Amino acid sequence: MGKFNVLQHDLVPEHHLVPVEEEDKVLKELDISKDLLPKISRNDPTIKALEEIHGKLDNGRIIKIIRKSPTVGYSTYYRVIMGEVFK
Repeated sequence: MGKFNVLQHDLVPEHHLVPVEEEDKVLKELDISKDLLPKISRNDPTIKALEEIHGKLDNGRIIKIIRKSPTVGYSTYYRVIMGEVFK
């Protein structure tokens, strides 16, 4: 049996790594600092899947999440990678 890619599951929203050179633009558009963004654990299965694509991701990198919504079509969320969010 092959390895399962969680990013291809129907119930998992799209996850994209924000390029470093675009992080400041995103933060400015949101009018927020990186330390105030919600956190996502580096042990999250989606982060592990993104690391298989992009290589090791450092803490502090921003992830863009696009969720399908029955009311507005699509909603965009951002998370910052942190070591252990829940201990």
